Amino acid sequence: MRENGVSVTPTAAAPRQVLALLAASADQVVPATVLMAELWPSGAPRGARAELHAHITGLRALIAAALHEGRPRAAGDRATADRAAAGRGAGDDGRTAETVLAAQSGGYRLDTGGGSHDIGRFERAAGAGYRAMEAGDLTRAALRLGEALALWRGEPYEGVAAGPRLRAESARLAASRMSVLDQWVEAQLGLGKHAEMVPELATLVARHPVDEALHAQFMVALLRSGRTEDALDVYQRLCGALLVDGDREPSARLRRLYRSLLTVRDGARPPRVPAQAPGVWARTPRLVPAFAGAPV
Repeated sequence: MRENGVSVTPTAAAPRQVLALLAASADQVVPATVLMAELWPSGAPRGARAELHAHITGLRALIAAALHEGRPRAAGDRATADRAAAGRGAGDDGRTAETVLAAQSGGYRLDTGGGSHDIGRFERAAGAGYRAMEAGDLTRAALRLGEALALWRGEPYEGVAAGPRLRAESARLAASRMSVLDQWVEAQLGLGKHAEMVPELATLVARHPVDEALHAQFMVALLRSGRTEDALDVYQRLCGALLVDGDREPSARLRRLYRSLLTVRDGARPPRVPAQAPGVWARTPRLVPAFAGAPV
């Protein structure tokens, strides 16, 4: 997190965790009780509220220093430095540490001031990509979904000691990313970029060895690139991974795709890839079904 171009991310674990949860709910009030449950999931100790306030005070000091960074002031202006260290005094735009990190309605609100928020940017780009998929505009869908994916660097809240709220938020973001990834791949395949997607999908299935949707897309990309045997090998590797993962079998739809591959290999007239009922592969309700009805 940056204010006025200056990092305000603390190095200490607890205030870093508080800031992460405030950022996850940016521009919304996070009750003090929620913040304390994040810091002390087994129960807040005596003095927890005072300790939380101390973390807020430290965060405000970082924000105040960032607001005042680079402002011209007379040499020895100790009062300005003291106000910044205490989290008081306005920046050039009138914002103060206490308005950026405001006490409000029994909690605290992190005010982005109209600034950039990477989760918001991701969700806006993803939404535009989903709408383009629904409209059948695969070129625009691939572009906007690709923009959403390009915002990712590492894992959500990496380097933060996560409690229950942040773990849930991290899981939500990871699932959202997989939905976007699924539809981005689908758009690329719909545009006929089968051979181009093979290396990307090979990397993805290696990272997600039991993800059936990615494996199905990889199998289709290989099949349409004339690599039927490789597609069959992908299925066999998935079967082995699912067996190890919990003695599971591939879904009925993936088994139908496998039988279609066998038919192609054995020289029969290439069938159509089995159509899918809406939502079978979808990771969110808005997703377009994967390669439904597309000819092999």
